[in-house]
Amino acid sequence: MKILTIRMLTLVVLLMTIGFVKAQTGKDQSSPYQFTEIKRLPATPVKDQYRSGTCWSFSANSFLESELLRLGKGEYNLSEMFMVRHAYADKAKRYVRFHGSLEFGGGGAFHDVINMMREYGAIPQEVYSGNVIGEVGPVHGEMDEVFKDYMAGVIKNPNKHLSPVWYKGFLSLEDAYLGEEPKTFTYQGKEYTPQTFAQSLGLNLDDYVEISSFTHHPFYSKFIIEVPDNWSSDQVYNVPLDEMIEVINNSIDKGYTVAWASDVSEKGFKHGAGYAVVPEVTEKATAGMEIDKWQAKKEGDVAAKTTPIKEKNITQEMRQEAFDNYETTDDHGLHIIGTAKDQEGNPFYIVKNSWNANSNKFGGYFYASVPFVRYKTTCIMVNKKAIPAKIAKKLGL
Repeated sequence: MKILTIRMLTLVVLLMTIGFVKAQTGKDQSSPYQFTEIKRLPATPVKDQYRSGTCWSFSANSFLESELLRLGKGEYNLSEMFMVRHAYADKAKRYVRFHGSLEFGGGGAFHDVINMMREYGAIPQEVYSGNVIGEVGPVHGEMDEVFKDYMAGVIKNPNKHLSPVWYKGFLSLEDAYLGEEPKTFTYQGKEYTPQTFAQSLGLNLDDYVEISSFTHHPFYSKFIIEVPDNWSSDQVYNVPLDEMIEVINNSIDKGYTVAWASDVSEKGFKHGAGYAVVPEVTEKATAGMEIDKWQAKKEGDVAAKTTPIKEKNITQEMRQEAFDNYETTDDHGLHIIGTAKDQEGNPFYIVKNSWNANSNKFGGYFYASVPFVRYKTTCIMVNKKAIPAKIAKKLGL
């Protein structure tokens, strides 16, 4: 009996240890893939959006930081929360204009960063972190709800007319949760305002365009992409699916990275294992938002295979159907910085995520297959100089 008890205790301790290690890693490291990188473009270190829905700011800022590296401007760490703050404030104004009939939350799009930089400038991360509550990273659950409740009270209009101070009140909430925005600051020995700092970067913001591929609008035209986080009703260029992929490939070939908006709810999305694919055998997608989706997935699925997974051949029609029936949504903003291949020669893209460098064995990067990008992309943002000439001509660029 004593020996049995000791064995049972040993087993319990072992199982608890395994569970503890698994809880600490929080990721599935198994993978059927062996990747060889073909081309990796310069990028700044992987950051962590932590418990916030601000992937759009992290990915678009990462894209601009790579643009600065490409231009020989050196390495910058731009403040994501500066863009979040101004986008939220502009969104609040628009929310009131639309009497509350508008998406209001922490989400956004690539063009929000471009628009905010054009209008309000930019700030280095070391000057404005937006983290004033003592967390290791952005934790926006309470903030998002407080902002939402405040705006709900404003548009309810209990006074029968809006007060002239509602916007001032909203900005005070931003000050409380994100910190006051500096009007001037010193960076590397020079004094700047947000506007003069943005000007010093030397980026031509008119160079950046968004491209998508859907059949419910004419190709080679612009349309307002119908996703909830496009609160500003910005337009994207529409091209056939093959040409959208051609734009991505040409950008990487020419030394330009790509901001990539994608759905990450599919079972084939395996950030922990470092890959994203579209298995030929359909599996049920997960519900939720961004990082919670892949954390909640059960083990023993496609990641348990030991050879590359056979994938679906994605057509324009399949892509459209997934968007029309809500299987593809504007989940997550990412940053494509290169190309790779698996052990069978299948092409993949190197993707920078914003879920912490310790989120997987690839330092926070993963590899997305061409079928996955064809299927799950909602839009991309590129430097228009990287668009193939024949496509640019069709778009009037």
